[in-house]
Amino acid sequence: MNAQFSGFLGLIHLALVIWAAVSILGSNASNGAKVLWILLVLVFPVVGLIIWLIAGPRSAR
Repeated sequence: MNAQFSGFLGLIHLALVIWAAVSILGSNASNGAKVLWILLVLVFPVVGLIIWLIAGPRSAR
């Protein structure tokens, strides 16, 4: 895999993590749950994002 493709995938992953963190912080979940969700997404990047998409807290809207 060349460096440009890896860099592009890294940028996409970073954007997804930031989007997930903003969505988690804007959800109706308790502060403790928000911290746990953000830690899950940061510690287990790919799996954490998938779990968050399926079972994570929904936004306040």
